[in-house]
Amino acid sequence: MLGLGRARLIGTALAMALVMAVTAQRGLPPKETFTGNVGSNYAQHEDFQESMVSRITLPAGFKISVAATGLGKPRMMALLPDGGLYISRRDVGDVLLLRDRDGDGKFEDLRTVHAKFPGVHGLAVHNGYLYMCANRELKRARINGDGSLQAADTFVKNLPDGGQHPNRTIAFDKQGMLYITVGSTCNDCVESNAENATILQVAPNGARRIYARGLRNTIGFDWHPQTGALWGADHGTDWRGDDIPNDELNQIKDSAHYGWPWVWMDRKVDPTREDPMGTTKDSFALKTEGMVLPFPAHSAPIGFSFLMKAATFPADMQDDVLVAMHGSWNRTQPDGFSIKRIRFENGQPQAIEDFATGWYNKSNNSRFGRPCGLLVSPKGVVYVTDDANGVLYAITATNSVTKK
Repeated sequence: MLGLGRARLIGTALAMALVMAVTAQRGLPPKETFTGNVGSNYAQHEDFQESMVSRITLPAGFKISVAATGLGKPRMMALLPDGGLYISRRDVGDVLLLRDRDGDGKFEDLRTVHAKFPGVHGLAVHNGYLYMCANRELKRARINGDGSLQAADTFVKNLPDGGQHPNRTIAFDKQGMLYITVGSTCNDCVESNAENATILQVAPNGARRIYARGLRNTIGFDWHPQTGALWGADHGTDWRGDDIPNDELNQIKDSAHYGWPWVWMDRKVDPTREDPMGTTKDSFALKTEGMVLPFPAHSAPIGFSFLMKAATFPADMQDDVLVAMHGSWNRTQPDGFSIKRIRFENGQPQAIEDFATGWYNKSNNSRFGRPCGLLVSPKGVVYVTDDANGVLYAITATNSVTKK
């Protein structure tokens, strides 16, 4: 048996060894000094008036109209086969069902179909169920013939807390696998839960795994209609400067790492971050997927949808993407508050360009809308929610074009 003094000495040595080991695993601090010009500018809010729609500019051959108003803070949408439209409201914690009874393009019938689900955000209709996802859990409810819902049960539980990014978005692929976006809890920390800053894949039996990681906050995503490749838009780190890092268009690949919090954009290292545990940022970057195209920094892409379902849109847009840019706050000159078009050719994105602009007025730094959710209907209507003024917009092509 060891004497008390000997035991204390060994215990102290073990404790010191553990401290040294933990310190060694933390990674070396950044070697360079980083200086960035950081701005913060919240555009002034304007209450919505229908005359403001005339400020919105679209390409020739398209028009935008108001499909509903007075919705509070509508976020994501899901469509019924009969044209009924579900809309989530995370602040209220409910799901609305909107219907256009007379076919005039405006939703005059509105009712609440699910309530008391705080933070509900992502929606999807699949195999006769409405799936609804909030910060920590995903529920599903069978849909009745009139669009109302039966009692909901919990399909996925114990999702990691969202912290700074609690908005979950969901969608099913053609094989019936469910995908859930899980943002980071913070701006630029090393997460303690491996499921944060990821996209999860959930099997029909509820088993889940991490599909892709290192995604700070990918809210909008969709599959290319021809190639089946998964694409999404990720939000870049704040507080680095007006123009860095860019928000990113990524091809999201199974088991890939997209770099956050150490790497951003095209495999560039964040100069403010320490090295990852057991390696350097430069070495780690080589094992990550770089972005494919940049969005303006801090412009906050949310809704993201390919246009294949919009049969009346021009043929050269059928494999393009529309993205709703919610708008910035962390830059001196605000950006976003618009809808972007991503042109694809042969399954690959070629350019990002403006599609709908005008919600933001640079001359007086004001905005009357923040495009949020985006849904493409088979009838050729692109629905866009605005969670700043409670408006639902409908964008349509003015001339039908045969789909290629």
